Amino acid sequence: MSVEKGSVVKGTELPPLELHLTRADLVRYAGASGDLNPIHWSDRVATGAGLPGVIAHGMLTLGAAGRIVTDWVGDATRVRSYGARFTRPVLVPDDDSGATVTVTAVVSDVTDGIAKVDIKAVYDGKAVLGRAVAEVVLPAH
Repeated sequence: MSVEKGSVVKGTELPPLELHLTRADLVRYAGASGDLNPIHWSDRVATGAGLPGVIAHGMLTLGAAGRIVTDWVGDATRVRSYGARFTRPVLVPDDDSGATVTVTAVVSDVTDGIAKVDIKAVYDGKAVLGRAVAEVVLPAH
């Protein structure tokens, strides 16, 4: 998508994004990140730790949710900052469907060519990221 500086105003809504996370995604992420904690792949260990089941890595959820901004701006190098708090885990069942996280975002401010984007990531009707905000440098044209 091509984002132009003058076309982005406060209230601009980004196209929504649906993330589908499966156990296979968790295993791939564990291998890539080195986070091999068994709460991300073993129901026995996860429930033994007091969790309702296997949960997605928080950083996987955060990174995947950030795609709403990079898809919109078209150039990941334009993202100046991105951060959030983890508020709830994403429970990933051991089936072919996995878990669906719905991500929405809206521009909350545009100042000096920088768009502040508020992001919401929701799983099972509840927010999984809190205070998720990205700052994007808008193109100069």
